[in-house]
Amino acid sequence: MPEQPEYLPISRREMKELGVDQLDVILVTGDAYVDHPSFGAALIGRVLWDAGFTVGIIPQPDWRRSEDFKRLGEPRLFFGVTAGNVDSMVNAFTPNLKRRSGDVYSPGGEIRRPDRATLVYADRIHSIFPGRPVVLGGIEASLRRFAHYDYWSDSVRRSIIADAPADLLVFGMGELAVVEIASRLERGESIGEIRDVRGTVFKMSVKEWKSSSHEEYTVIPSFDEVSSDKRKYAEAFRLHYMEQDPFRGRAVVQPHPKTVIVQNPPARPLKTEELDRIYELPYIRREHPSYRKPVPALESVRFSITSHRGCFGSCSFCALTHHQGRIVQSRSIESILKEARRLVEMPGFRGVIQDVGGPTADMYGMVCALWERGGCGRICTPECDNIEISHRRYLELLRRLKEIPGVRHVFVSSGIRHDLVVRDEKYGELFLEELCREHVSGHLKIAPEHISESVTRCMHKPPVEVLDAFMNCFRRAAGKSGREEYVLPYLMSGHPGCTVRDMIELAEYMRDHRIRVEQVQDFTPTPMTVSTTMYHTGLDPFTMKPVHVPRGREKMIQRALLQYWLPQNRKLVREGLISADRTDLIGDGPMCLVPSNP
Repeated sequence: MPEQPEYLPISRREMKELGVDQLDVILVTGDAYVDHPSFGAALIGRVLWDAGFTVGIIPQPDWRRSEDFKRLGEPRLFFGVTAGNVDSMVNAFTPNLKRRSGDVYSPGGEIRRPDRATLVYADRIHSIFPGRPVVLGGIEASLRRFAHYDYWSDSVRRSIIADAPADLLVFGMGELAVVEIASRLERGESIGEIRDVRGTVFKMSVKEWKSSSHEEYTVIPSFDEVSSDKRKYAEAFRLHYMEQDPFRGRAVVQPHPKTVIVQNPPARPLKTEELDRIYELPYIRREHPSYRKPVPALESVRFSITSHRGCFGSCSFCALTHHQGRIVQSRSIESILKEARRLVEMPGFRGVIQDVGGPTADMYGMVCALWERGGCGRICTPECDNIEISHRRYLELLRRLKEIPGVRHVFVSSGIRHDLVVRDEKYGELFLEELCREHVSGHLKIAPEHISESVTRCMHKPPVEVLDAFMNCFRRAAGKSGREEYVLPYLMSGHPGCTVRDMIELAEYMRDHRIRVEQVQDFTPTPMTVSTTMYHTGLDPFTMKPVHVPRGREKMIQRALLQYWLPQNRKLVREGLISADRTDLIGDGPMCLVPSNP
C-alpha cells in the first residue's frame, strides 16, 4: 500500500507513478479536484487512503462521452458518486430560477457539470461498468434521500436512490460509512448484503418489504401519498425529521412505486481524536497541477481551518440537521494548532488564517452533558439550558493561534450566533471585544434574518429583543477594542410565514437603525428543510397549522423592501406599501421609505 500521495491520482500515468495497477475506489465528482479538506471528494479520498485503500478521482467528467469515465479503469471495490460541494441545481440557478453564468467550483469558473449531476454520473457509470457497485454521497444525494419537493421542477421527486442505478447512498458526513463499506467489500461481502451501516440508505424490493416485519422501522407516507397530498408530505417530513438522532433514531422506510427505500439511523458523531486525524491528513490545499486556471471557490478557504462540525441552531431554512447533525463535534486545540503550523510552511501563505470555525464559528467547544448519553430525545436549540454556552475554549483557541510564529492575523469569517454571545454572561462580551479587536476585518457577520416575531418563529431564529441586546453589547465591545467596526446582518425576504406587512416592519427597523444591505438574501426552497416543507405545503409540519407563503409578485415586493432606498425598487415598494395600507410611509419626510413622486 503506497503512502499518501501528494495528489490522489486522476490519470493512468499518476496511477503508474504510484505503482497502482487497479484502484480500490474511484470517486466521481462534479467539482474540480482541489486537494483541500473543504472539498468533499478530496477529504473522503484521503480518509479511504488512510484506511488502507487506494483511491482515484474523476473530476467533472464529460457526461456525454464514455472515455472520461473509463480513464482510471474499473475499481476493485466500488464507484463513489457525488455532485460536489453544492447541490447541482442550487449551483446552476439563482433563487429567481435564472441560470448562472459560471461555476466557482470549476477551473476558471467554467460550467462543466450537468444538472442533477448525481443521477447523470450514476447512469453513465452503470451503463459502462454494469457489474460494479455504485455508492452515492455528497450534499445532493444526502438531502434528496427521501421523496422531496424540487423547486426547479416545481414537483415532488422520488428519492434520488430510487431513480439512480445505485446500490447504496451515504448521507451526512460519510467518513465512517464509506470506510465500513470498503472494508466489508474487501472481506468478501456483496454490496447487496451491506444493509446495516449507519448513515446509509438502501433499496428493498416491494415483495420483500411486504413479507418482512415492520416493527423496527418508522414507516412514513409513501411517494404516491406525499406527491398527491400536501398534508401527507408534511407528515412524512415531521416523521423522518424526528428520527435524525444518531443515538435514539430508528430506521425510516418510505415505499416508492417500484422499490422501498430504507434509511438506517445516522452515523454516530466523530470523537475528537477521529476528527483530528481527518483534518491532519496531508492535504496540499491547491488545485490539481493539470489545471491551467484557478478554481475560484478555493481562494476564500485555502488557508482556513475547520474547528468543528454540527450545529444546534436548528434554523428552519437550513438542512444541517439532516446532514452534519445537531451535535457539535470539536477538534482539539492542539490539532488545530498543528494544522496552523503546517499552513505557515505552505507556499503562498502570507500570515493570514482566513477563517477558524464551522457551520457556526462560536459553537466551537460547546457541549451538552446529555450528548454523551445519547441525548434527551428533544430537538436541540440554543435556548436549551442543558447546553453549556461558553466562549471560553474558542477564546483560548484564537489566542493561541495568534501566538504561532508566522501568523499575523486570524480571522473569523464563517459568522457567529449573536444569541449565544448574549446568553454567555461570563465570556460573551469579552469574546466580542477580542473578536472586534483581532479577528474581524471591519464587518462582523451575524444572521438575525428577520425581526418580525411571526417570521422569526417560523424561521426558528431568536426574537428582535435578542438582536437589540447583542447590538448594545457590540457597541460596548467595539468601543473597548478601539477599532471602527460594523455589523453585517444577513436578512431574508420571501420566507414562509412572512407577509408584506412583516417586510415593512423589517424595512422600518433597518431605517431606524441605519442598516443597509448590499446583497439580498431571497428565500430559496432547497431539499429537506423545514422551510421548504412550509413553502410546498403551506403547513407547519410540526403543528400542521397553515403558514402564509409569498409567491410571484408578492415575493418580488418583499425582495424590493429589503433595499427600499434603491430607485429601481421604488415602484414595487410603493405597491407593497399601498397593499398593506401603509401609505404613511410614502412621502418626503424622514420616516418615509419612498418619495411621493415615482
